[in-house]
Amino acid sequence: MLTKPIDIFKNQSGAALVIALIMIIVMTFIVLAASFTSIFEIKLAGNKRGSTDAFYAADGGVQSIVSDITYFNVPASFTPVAPATLPTDLQSESIISKFEPSSFPAGVNFANPPKVIIYRTNLTGAPRGSGFSATGQIEYEHYLVDSKGYDQINSNSTCQIREKVVRLVPTLQGGN
Repeated sequence: MLTKPIDIFKNQSGAALVIALIMIIVMTFIVLAASFTSIFEIKLAGNKRGSTDAFYAADGGVQSIVSDITYFNVPASFTPVAPATLPTDLQSESIISKFEPSSFPAGVNFANPPKVIIYRTNLTGAPRGSGFSATGQIEYEHYLVDSKGYDQINSNSTCQIREKVVRLVPTLQGGN
């Protein structure tokens, strides 16, 4: 009996199945990569939203305090502060007292209010580049308003803003 040798490489039965399986594996890897990329982008967008929200909360804290002169008008509300108790970046700023407002002006509401501290310095001269004459009958009070804002939804993000404020106080003699 004569037998015909079977050549495996010329037999094409099942080749379509192998190609289909390879294509399914390739498509699975593409879908997994796309889903991981989408998840990463969603997390990235959430972090950006949180940090932007914290920035605007901190900025809102500064702006609401600066807009109301009553926070700067009562020197008795400021408590003396030792330079060693200040944050390290403020220890060289000649700060003499601080005030932590317990509330914001009427109409200013936050879901998660920023922590605001007003620091009073012992500087008395006109700020550089302000265009004010050094001989005028005006006194200058220098303050630092420090505001730490939080993400208004889940408080994962924080932002700190520090702004210098100079208050012009006319002396009893009046103008020039």
